[in-house]
Amino acid sequence: MSQSSNGQVPEMPASSPGPSFDVLVVGAGFAGMYLLYRLRKLGLSARVVEAGGGVGGTWYWNRYPGARCDVESMEYSYQFSEELQQDWVWTERYAAQPEILKYAEHVAERFDLRRDIQFETRIESAMFDEARGRWRIEARTGFGDGKADTIVFDAKYFVMATGCLSSANMPAIEGIGSFAGPTYHTGQWPHDGVDFTGQKVGVIGTGSSAVQSIPIIAAEANHLTVFQRTANFAVPAHNAPLDPNVQAQIKADYRDLRERAKKNRNGIQYVPNDVSALEATADERRAEFQFRWQRGGLSFTGSFNDLLLDKNANDLAGDFVRDKIRNIVDDPEVAELLCPKSVLGCKRLCADTGYYETYNRQNVLLVDISNNPISRIVAKGIMVADRTYEVDAIVFATGFDAMTGSLLKVDIRGRSGLSLREKWREGPKTYLGLAVAGFPNFFMVTGPGSPSVLTNMLPTIEQHVEWISDLIRDAETKNVATVEATGEAEDDWCAHVNDIADETLFPTCNSWYLGANIPGKPRVFMPYIGFPQYVERCEKIAAANYAGFAFSRG
Repeated sequence: MSQSSNGQVPEMPASSPGPSFDVLVVGAGFAGMYLLYRLRKLGLSARVVEAGGGVGGTWYWNRYPGARCDVESMEYSYQFSEELQQDWVWTERYAAQPEILKYAEHVAERFDLRRDIQFETRIESAMFDEARGRWRIEARTGFGDGKADTIVFDAKYFVMATGCLSSANMPAIEGIGSFAGPTYHTGQWPHDGVDFTGQKVGVIGTGSSAVQSIPIIAAEANHLTVFQRTANFAVPAHNAPLDPNVQAQIKADYRDLRERAKKNRNGIQYVPNDVSALEATADERRAEFQFRWQRGGLSFTGSFNDLLLDKNANDLAGDFVRDKIRNIVDDPEVAELLCPKSVLGCKRLCADTGYYETYNRQNVLLVDISNNPISRIVAKGIMVADRTYEVDAIVFATGFDAMTGSLLKVDIRGRSGLSLREKWREGPKTYLGLAVAGFPNFFMVTGPGSPSVLTNMLPTIEQHVEWISDLIRDAETKNVATVEATGEAEDDWCAHVNDIADETLFPTCNSWYLGANIPGKPRVFMPYIGFPQYVERCEKIAAANYAGFAFSRG
């Protein structure tokens, strides 16, 4: 349903709608599964459509070596079911991809969700039929076996629960197709794994997936060449088996941990230090940074209360980490290349296991492409300037078209045939990161303009799903035909998101939070900073009869 060559909006196809539901949900990750659970409780008919062959979302696709969550497993889990969180036993402080996928599969089985999920079905387009007040959604099914068929769904409500990091970013490097060996993307890893034994491997990128996979690939491959454009900050995860006694203590009062986590900016439980780094003495700063470094994980940015507000304070934290890198990496030149020059925390902090130590291995080479980028890929390897680095396999650890990529892959059209892509031509505009003006009965889970990627995603997902399902419940109770965000509310929300971001250091980096990793993508800071404040606003809006939403009885 693309726009015609003369620029006119396409007409609604004349064919009759197919399977009809109250709600059509796209994505069977943690958001889609919980939304299905909630919609069933409301007595609504719902179908979840998933491109993959199983549940799990990002954890179904991201199977690269070393893939694991950077939020501790006792927190990266559902809390809507007390029985579920009491029964499930995590084995590590930070759960690895196989364990998280196993957990997702357990949830699907426990709550009998699969019977309302249609797998290996990819949504191609969705158009709002103003005459009928319903969505017409086209999908392709069976593409996994090369025999694709088109199916048309009909639904009153249309929800995209496709996640923030699900649209893999493949760089436009000349000659990719000419490479003689296999290529892999960390976000689309083969499900049966890859054996790099005896091979020369090239990894392009040094973001989170690279930080996790590089130590494992280096230990397996004959030689590893890492191509780095921008060095990223990484702090140790200090992952370890989860002590059963610690797990039992948490489960004895799980609610307390959850409530404490909800009070922190990122929705993760830790004790932030409410002291300015600039007011502390040098010894106090060193002790606090060292304490956080030894504890491990993302709480490092909670060392002081102004690290993400004041550049001078941030430099002190950055200098501490850079000194750690210099102490870990034996070769001074390599160490300096690995020292980030950006603001600490304005890109998502990486939690690593032996990342910097990997560059002390004799079989690992770091190639700086910040000034001399990759010129092309040839049959035998990767060219930088006039040198070819011969490799047998290439791994693209180049991240995702974050937050908007999976949404814009679908041709979504609202009133008057307006496409979401055209609406967002200058950057995404939403109300609460949940709805878009001009797109009735359309919702997003963790969309741009919500805390999402700046938080622990599981409680963020639960809050969004509960809010959306409550809104749908109230609309159905009042016999409402359509509900949509107003343009004024959308404009005010976008201004609010930007105002908060501008008070911080977040927008100062060329990060994927801004879309800077995608050529041609508008530079707009997309997430909302502050989970507790966001939840409070959502609750006030709901209490005010969903202020900012327009309801129509048809």
